[in-house]
Amino acid sequence: MQYRTLGRTGVQVRTLVLGAMNFGSLGRTTQDEATAMVDAAVDAGINLIDTADWYSQGESEEMVGKAIAGRRDDLVLATKAAMPMSDERNHRGGSRRWLVTALDNSLRRLGVDHVDLYQIHRWDPSTSDEETLSALTDLQRAGKIRYFGSSTFPAYRIVQGQWAARENHLSRYVTEQPCYSILQRGIETHVLPVTEQYGLGVLAWSPLASGWLSGAIREDRQITTHRSSFMPQRFDTSIPSNRAKMAAVEQLAELADASGLTMIQLALGFVTAHRAVTSAIIGPRTMDHLRSQLAAADTVLSSDVLDAIDAIVAPGADLAPDEKHDTPPALLDATQRRR
Repeated sequence: MQYRTLGRTGVQVRTLVLGAMNFGSLGRTTQDEATAMVDAAVDAGINLIDTADWYSQGESEEMVGKAIAGRRDDLVLATKAAMPMSDERNHRGGSRRWLVTALDNSLRRLGVDHVDLYQIHRWDPSTSDEETLSALTDLQRAGKIRYFGSSTFPAYRIVQGQWAARENHLSRYVTEQPCYSILQRGIETHVLPVTEQYGLGVLAWSPLASGWLSGAIREDRQITTHRSSFMPQRFDTSIPSNRAKMAAVEQLAELADASGLTMIQLALGFVTAHRAVTSAIIGPRTMDHLRSQLAAADTVLSSDVLDAIDAIVAPGADLAPDEKHDTPPALLDATQRRR
């Protein structure tokens, strides 16, 4: 498994990151299972673990903390904040008031005195960039975080964040964590050129497209993945975007077979082939999932295979644009575009 530099930080990380979203009630993964997966991932060379306070409302962080006890200094530890942690309206977002509290809560759950990478889980349109960056800079200077980054920010917000840091003499975001897979390639058009311009590390989430590229979903099989039980609309084949995904998956499966690859190797090899991507985040729910994903860690796709993928899903195309999380608010709220 390759090492790559995380943006301009000098920190070396593997091309696969262990994502802990499924640890806890969301993925029905127990502490023993989570610890076993962390052990196996670390033994395989993975050295960055990514979680968030929002995952199972803090349970994922607690499980990660227990799993890494005694070897924290050998790992790059990342978590996130900004998603709602309760019905209280101030227990979310990017305000100084919340981020200071949220980080203390995360450190307590993780059982550590600092995290290496603290990420704003989603852009908060109600909070100024200066407010958020000032709070993050102070937390960095206090030694509670080493670096900070963004997650699923639209390209223009990434640019605005860089500008605001420079204008106000504050520390800047050093990473971005976008959704990226063969089926969702929109960030190639706008986000990845911006991250390259500013030298940001890129940690791509959902490289298997919520299981669509795992090999388990095919036209002749009933869809029974864990995700389909709580996000049925993303797997309902009566929806045009899902039919488009299924058609692409069938062609990709033929390509994988002809190339002597598994679907997982094809999917992860595609994401890590992009020169702007540092690592792909895998989010196993079981040890079998992890093993199949670790087996794809060193996959390097040939130019012919990459060209064939482009012929199936065009560069810069999102087959399910309604599933994106970086759409400007004005496109989601009619009152903001029709006054």
